[in-house]
Amino acid sequence: MAVSGQKIKAEFLQTPALATRAGFGKWAKLAVAKPGLGRVIMPLSMKPSSFLLSSAALLLGVSLAQAGDWPIWRGVAYNGISTETDWKLSADPKTLWEAEVGLGFSSFVVAEGRVLTTGHAEGKDTVFCLDAKTGKEVWKHSYEADLGDKYYEGGTSATPTIEGDKVYHLSRWGDLLCFEAATGKIVWEKNVQKETEANIPDWGFAGAPLVQGQLLILNVGKAGMAVDKTNGKIVWKSDVDNSGYSTPYPITQGGKKLAVIGSGDAYVAVEITTGTPVWSYAWNTRYGVNAADPIQTGDTLFLSSGYNKGCTLLKLGDSQPEKIWENKTLKNQFNSSVLINGHLYGIDGDSNSRCALKCVRLKDGQEMWAEKDVGFGSLMAADGRLIVLSAKGELIIAKANPEKFDEINRAQILNGKCWSAPVLANGLLYARNAEGHVVCIEMK
Repeated sequence: MAVSGQKIKAEFLQTPALATRAGFGKWAKLAVAKPGLGRVIMPLSMKPSSFLLSSAALLLGVSLAQAGDWPIWRGVAYNGISTETDWKLSADPKTLWEAEVGLGFSSFVVAEGRVLTTGHAEGKDTVFCLDAKTGKEVWKHSYEADLGDKYYEGGTSATPTIEGDKVYHLSRWGDLLCFEAATGKIVWEKNVQKETEANIPDWGFAGAPLVQGQLLILNVGKAGMAVDKTNGKIVWKSDVDNSGYSTPYPITQGGKKLAVIGSGDAYVAVEITTGTPVWSYAWNTRYGVNAADPIQTGDTLFLSSGYNKGCTLLKLGDSQPEKIWENKTLKNQFNSSVLINGHLYGIDGDSNSRCALKCVRLKDGQEMWAEKDVGFGSLMAADGRLIVLSAKGELIIAKANPEKFDEINRAQILNGKCWSAPVLANGLLYARNAEGHVVCIEMK
């Protein structure tokens, strides 16, 4: 995107007063700051008018299609909610293309007409870059990697991150790579686990790299680490104890920019630039699987984990968070919930138990309804609708209705085990199964 030749970064936020990504502001503002720091501030709960979207696109010199990109895990608002409105699932959905990418559980990122995911085959992990509309291979990069099939199939875990003309990827074993997004040329690479001697958790590193200014924040070590995104040089690191599996989650608290990182036994907030711990909230989960990302709205933070751990809502203050409530109503093992109009929608349960899609009221943790015909699936949301991929590959569209499970329609789009979150971007939906079969479904 460009304004007078200046590169502008679009960043979707909620109301300026709250400056978080999971709330639902009433007003939309467009602010263009100095080069590289421009921001588009848009509401996430309202349906933006076509006039607002068109005006923003014209002002920024960017097409509406580009505005629908999904360049990072959980989307540009870090909350699993897309701003797209002009989409639907037809009774007989059209598959535009299919691809094979190898064994794994990576989701997708989409930008500039390219879609990326990862997979494992024949002793190697591979980052795949495909044409978003045709599925044709643009580039790929493979490197030696263990299968890592401890108690499951194994394969790749983390989703790559796209920022501008670069792609960043962290492997299960600590391989950190920076690519040119257009060509796949390696800009730099290193193994951060070997360099820091951080413990590798039981199922390897799984969080996507988080870009914050000049830094890449990684969930490696007890409370994360940061490297310079231009060369991979370590800027700060934490103790070598086990990390969790979540992606670092940016928040603003007390005027400070922090990253909340799930470790093996806690969620920890650290200063972005220095890694200095600000608070740590003990959250002991079986096997150390703190994998679902937090959700911030206003001065509260929602946490959830599987293996019968449960969830909690915390009040953020000047220092240590205070518990508002805690229960076992919603247990996200690793697919995070979405927050819409004060209600959480997510998968309750883990891969070893009976699961359900649930709606839970945020303010008090009250279960509103449960739909058991989903299994250990995943979801995202757009335009007040849930986009749910069941464990067996059924795509389910439902209204985000706290009164009942309000299904619109569904279609079988995949077979096999489907645990990876689907992605809607620019009118196309990308989904995959564990074996690495990818489908692109037309949703226009």
